[in-house]
Formats: sequence, C-alpha cells, structure tokens
Amino acid sequence: MARLLAGLALAAALLARPAAADEFYSFVDADGVIHVTNVPQDARYHRLREKPAAPGGVHRISIQGRPVRARTAPAPLRRASPWEEHIQAAAEKYGLAPPLLKAVMAAESNFNPTAVSEKGATGLMQLMPATARDMYVDDLYDPRQNIDGGARYLRHLQDRFGNDLEKVLAAYNAGPEAVRRSGGAVPPIPETQAYVKKVLALYQAYLGGR
Repeated sequence: MARLLAGLALAAALLARPAAADEFYSFVDADGVIHVTNVPQDARYHRLREKPAAPGGVHRISIQGRPVRARTAPAPLRRASPWEEHIQAAAEKYGLAPPLLKAVMAAESNFNPTAVSEKGATGLMQLMPATARDMYVDDLYDPRQNIDGGARYLRHLQDRFGNDLEKVLAAYNAGPEAVRRSGGAVPPIPETQAYVKKVLALYQAYLGGR
C-alpha cells in the first residue's frame, strides 16, 4: 500500500502542471509500483488517458491497471532463457560477466525479443537504430544479433568510462553524452538514476544466485 500511495503521489505531482505540458505515460510493475514519466523508455509504458479539465483547472487523468496484490516475497528472477547460448557467447566475446548481460536484458525488455519502446529502442537489449548500426546489428529482432550488439555497446562504454559500472549503465540508458555533460557522473535524471539502481540490484541478485 505504501508503494501504491507513493506512486499515486508521484503521479499527482507530475500532473500538477499546465494542461499544455507533455503527455504522460505509466505502467504498473510486477511489485505493484506505479511508474509515471513523460519520457517513456520501456515498452510497458502506455499513454495516460486524459479527461477534460474540471472547473477550476484541475487536470484529470485516469490510470488503468491491474489490482495490486500484496506480496510476501519479490518475484523470482528469470534464470534461464532461450538465448543462454547467445548470452554466454557474447559475454565471452566481449569480456563481460553473463549476469551483467542478463541484468541489463531483464531491465530493458524483460527478455522480450519483440519489445519496442516509444522512442524506438528495440529487442532484448533495447538498442536504438543508430546504436544498432554502430554495433553492426542488421536485424534488431534477431536475438543473437541484438544480444551481441548490446554486449558490444556495453564493452565500448566500459572502455570509455574505465569500467565504472554506474557510469556505464547510466550511459547505456541516457547516452554517453549525458554522462559527459554531468561531469562524468550519473546524470540527475530520475529515470536514469532509478535504472542504474535497478540493474545493479539485478546484477547482484544474478551473481548471488538468488
């Protein structure tokens, strides 16, 4: 319930803006937490349906989602996938830990090879078309190519940011220029900061075999 109230409070804060503000998107994750953003970078986001402003300028938006059920334990990690062979091959090829690739994949697409974000990031590793071209990916929907391209990009970012995993993940999410503009730190973008924490937590969980 605390998470639900926090999510609703965040939504209310975001929506307390002029009616001409950006469109907002939301989704309810596996733990029942409501995520709201005006810059969706996850295929699970859906546009909030807007109702006419009430007298007095109150902007009404309805959020539709499944009922939130109490959980006694977090959802189990997805340990195996049909692409284990590709994950292992890409990790070995680029000198990465397989749990890191799994953590990024889980956060980016939840292991969905057909996932497409509102901005056009596609596939298991949610590669943008320009990044895919730079990483020699011809077919974004091909799991082998997508995983290889995502791993190649992570290796490139690790080399650029000296294996600082927080910066690497921030750059993967927001772009390396955003990290550079922040003086080499994780950018002060709530979505990026939450993404870094999420992937690091998944990475530690995969490493620990939980």
